[in-house]
Amino acid sequence: MRSVVFLTLLCMTSHIVTAQSSKLDFVEYDLPNGLHVILHEDHSTPIVAVSIMYHVGSKNDNPERTGFAHFFEHLLFEGSDNIGRGEFAKIVERSGGTLNANTSNDRTYYYEIMPSNHLETGLWLESERLMHAKVDKIGIETQRQVVKEEKRQRVDNQPYGTLVQEIMKRVYSVHPYKWMTIGSMEHLDAASEDDYVNFYKTFYVPNNAVLSIAGDLNIEQTKTLVAKYFGEIPKSSRPIFRPTVVEPPLTKEIRDTIFDNIQLPAVIQAYRMPSIKAEDFYAVRMLSQLLSGGESSRMYKALVDEQQKALFVGAFPYPLEDEGVFITYGFTNFGGNPSELEKSMDDVIFKTQTDLIPDQEFQKLRNGMETEFVTQNATMAGIAESLASNYTYFKNTNLINTEIDKYMKVTREDIQRVAKKYFDKNKRVVLYYLPKTNRS
Repeated sequence: MRSVVFLTLLCMTSHIVTAQSSKLDFVEYDLPNGLHVILHEDHSTPIVAVSIMYHVGSKNDNPERTGFAHFFEHLLFEGSDNIGRGEFAKIVERSGGTLNANTSNDRTYYYEIMPSNHLETGLWLESERLMHAKVDKIGIETQRQVVKEEKRQRVDNQPYGTLVQEIMKRVYSVHPYKWMTIGSMEHLDAASEDDYVNFYKTFYVPNNAVLSIAGDLNIEQTKTLVAKYFGEIPKSSRPIFRPTVVEPPLTKEIRDTIFDNIQLPAVIQAYRMPSIKAEDFYAVRMLSQLLSGGESSRMYKALVDEQQKALFVGAFPYPLEDEGVFITYGFTNFGGNPSELEKSMDDVIFKTQTDLIPDQEFQKLRNGMETEFVTQNATMAGIAESLASNYTYFKNTNLINTEIDKYMKVTREDIQRVAKKYFDKNKRVVLYYLPKTNRS
């Protein structure tokens, strides 16, 4: 559920944290049932972000039942044994708050942003989602239709909407990253009620979750409330499926053409990149900013401003817990030639492989990463999510204070090295998106 209800009382989510020259304090501990709890106390605004991250994403889906992780993101707003169907969002709205959720390949994340005097409401809601969610025929059928409509709007009827799908199924051959998070509608239709119940009982358990709360709270009082609402939820003894399959390396260039309901041709290039847990990830992330960090970036200046071969270009990492994907893309100007655009895109990459970044450009890049790091943790919602992510993926919650150091340790030579290592023209996927009218 990408959006449910928007805050109308206060502009609560825009609280800016003083640039993190000072350490961000937090308390963390485990309940006996395995739930990991992280608390950050900040009284600068009267709000609190209550969030819970489950270590389950589309990569945990059964290959014959893809889309379950994303489906549950929708289903678990249906209500619970103690919350009427459709009442979940209304409770938050009546409290003057907002809520949302999202699913990735690796995790599912839910949160409420509430006035701080409604902290207990947020904890109750999330404990109900964890322990007593409605997983029944009515909710399943309702949300099947919702997910189908989402797929029609975001994928089937959206120009370039299949882009990620077409990339991932070529970049990966055996790893579950090869299917889209939204999954297969046929798989969802074929699933029984027992399939859904089993998924819930397997992954929505306290020992597969991180409860992260940030904002106007008292640590000791909040511990008491957490124990009240979550302490009696039993720990699961079921095994939690984690895929262990290792994707073989790409050994050649894979090239294909997709005809879509579009007007402008597009060139998409995808390279394998290291996991978010790898040290090289930080250099690759900085390389993406060098290539595509705004209108002064290398790709934009070269291909849009100077050569005028593209209407828009970009590059971004698709960071994943296992080996991820780095994507570069360009949309031609009207009448533009995709092959010429591709060559120019390659030229920009090649320059990063052969020439060290000039000192001035490197310093600008470092400054941009510092700004991005601060902005990421500039709201209570952002802090809560960063804390949860750092524990879920790294078991190192304190990365919220130290991760910027990893970026600052990246050298010009590191950026050149990862450009050579990962951006191999002979080990990538290249897609041309062309208008259907071009099909011969």
